[in-house]
Amino acid sequence: MAIIDPVRNPPPPPFTLDERGLPVGAVLRTGWEVSPRQAAEQLKTGEPILLDCRRDEEWVFNRLDGAIHIPMAAIEARLDELERTPGDRSTPIIVYCHHGVRSMRVTATLRAHGFADVTSMAGGIDLWSMAVDANVPRY
Repeated sequence: MAIIDPVRNPPPPPFTLDERGLPVGAVLRTGWEVSPRQAAEQLKTGEPILLDCRRDEEWVFNRLDGAIHIPMAAIEARLDELERTPGDRSTPIIVYCHHGVRSMRVTATLRAHGFADVTSMAGGIDLWSMAVDANVPRY
């Protein structure tokens, strides 16, 4: 039997979002994921780096304001771009992709390279568009 994951594989629209901006019944991986609405609140502080790990053509189509774009395939070669000061890997980072699968992999990679505070935005830019900002085009 297949496991149904309403965050990374949401039911076809229309579906109902809960107060976190996630499909009803979705469970976040504690300490590893934030919901789109939680990410939006954290970004208001200006502290986290917002990292888009999608492919170039996805970045051209749409993006979130203030995001840094480093495709997943280039992450390990460009780690220094995520350090606000050389050698400092303590700045919070929120990683997003289209639906949250690649961003979870990038989150694990960054943690393995010593970045202390990295989370994946559950549901990616697609769920952000539904839960936070409908002006962000969906694909």
